[in-house]
Amino acid sequence: MAKLDTYRLPNGLMLLGEKMEHVKSVSFLMLTPGGAAVLPDGCCGAASVLSEWLLRGAGGRNSRQFVDALDGFGIHHSASVSANHLTFNAALEAGNLEPAIDLFADMLLLPHLETDQFEPSRQLAIQELQSLDDDPRDKVMLLLHEQYYPDPFGRPGQGKLDELEAMTASTCAAIVGQLFDPSQMIVALAGCYDFEKVCRQIETRLGGPGQRRPSTLRPVVGSRRYSHYPNDGAQVHIGLMTEMTPISAGNYYEIMAAVAVLSGSMSSRLFTEVREKRGLCYAVGAQYHTLREYAGISCYAGTTPDKAQETLDVAWEQFRRLKDGITEDELQRAKVGLKSSLIMQSESTGSRSAGIASDYFLLGRVRPLEEIRDAIEGLTVASVTGFLRQHPFETFTAVTIGPKEIRV
Repeated sequence: MAKLDTYRLPNGLMLLGEKMEHVKSVSFLMLTPGGAAVLPDGCCGAASVLSEWLLRGAGGRNSRQFVDALDGFGIHHSASVSANHLTFNAALEAGNLEPAIDLFADMLLLPHLETDQFEPSRQLAIQELQSLDDDPRDKVMLLLHEQYYPDPFGRPGQGKLDELEAMTASTCAAIVGQLFDPSQMIVALAGCYDFEKVCRQIETRLGGPGQRRPSTLRPVVGSRRYSHYPNDGAQVHIGLMTEMTPISAGNYYEIMAAVAVLSGSMSSRLFTEVREKRGLCYAVGAQYHTLREYAGISCYAGTTPDKAQETLDVAWEQFRRLKDGITEDELQRAKVGLKSSLIMQSESTGSRSAGIASDYFLLGRVRPLEEIRDAIEGLTVASVTGFLRQHPFETFTAVTIGPKEIRV
């Protein structure tokens, strides 16, 4: 069993790591409290702007020099925005870990935030948001999450156009201060590294007091069950979401098995019943999405206007029928798929570091891969069916994009 390295800095920052002896690379994530839900009202999209603006000069490097340094050390980097975090990711050759951490520390603590670099960053965020018009599948799921989750947890990380257009450099710069709240930060590594050395460096660079901001989130539950967004295209994009317990409540593996039965393969119920037997849609699938306090199982289907109503009806029927039971063959296929995903995660430093950080934030601990494997193996038809009977899918939230509404 792989040993988990842990160290909590005096300022509250949590450092986690798992060595992977067979690799010569390392990946790390920095989770900062800059997610869409924790940003001030009226600033939806600020994290998307900051993910670009922060790279445009930091420490002793201007914008060009900072990007050249990232490239020079072979750092593959990205940023993502979730409800709770603005997350910075990096993957690189292990020998360059020390300068990589210094670069990211400069970005968080010593950003230049030059005014003339703000507008290009804001425009890139606006373009990314507008590009969703060309990808209605992603757009319908973002709209679905926004409607399903209590506000502010459903706010889109990409932002809202009116708020992005009204955003100013001074507003964004003020938000940067909240990113370095050590008590809310998690740094996770996976791969080849010297943990004691990393601890010393992190404490030197990120060991300061930072800014501690009390949580003021007051979730507001919406009342809309169905929303339609008109579009003159030849397709209808359907998003459904039904209530499910969060990962912290237990039964995660029963939930994942149920989702796999619905959507885990070409033998899954949604694929077979909605697409293959009836030819109702060209794409259909389901997935589990969990925050710390809320969760749901979502379903996407892409179809044509004349088949949209039947597509929704048949897809929802597959959800409701799960409580009647699953077969041993379905469970075995689900186990194979879940274990395959686990094996791929165990071989990827990026996937493993992300899993470590996610586990710690959502559960307060990190699950060893062996524990996950054993839990998957321990699933039975009775355990999965029993859970589904206790948590039947009875209601759903729906969003559609297309020429006309459908009946919900």
